[in-house]
Amino acid sequence: MFFGKDPDTDEDHCPTVWVDRENADLAFQGWRADDETEKECPEVGPIPDTEAVIRIPARMVAQIRKACDAAERSAAELH
Repeated sequence: MFFGKDPDTDEDHCPTVWVDRENADLAFQGWRADDETEKECPEVGPIPDTEAVIRIPARMVAQIRKACDAAERSAAELH
């Protein structure tokens, strides 16, 4: 289920957050992380080919909180 787009970017290139209706997982669309961030992330473990480091703007925190709350409620309903 769609939850929100970054309110400060255009309609075609927006970081976005969803909650999966089937399993309550969060899904994010974001900007690719910059080189410095990409270099720092593997310090805590490898990044598999099936994963990516993305950047979500802090101005989306309220939307992400709402999505987290919805995911938590959905997950509780699944169990």
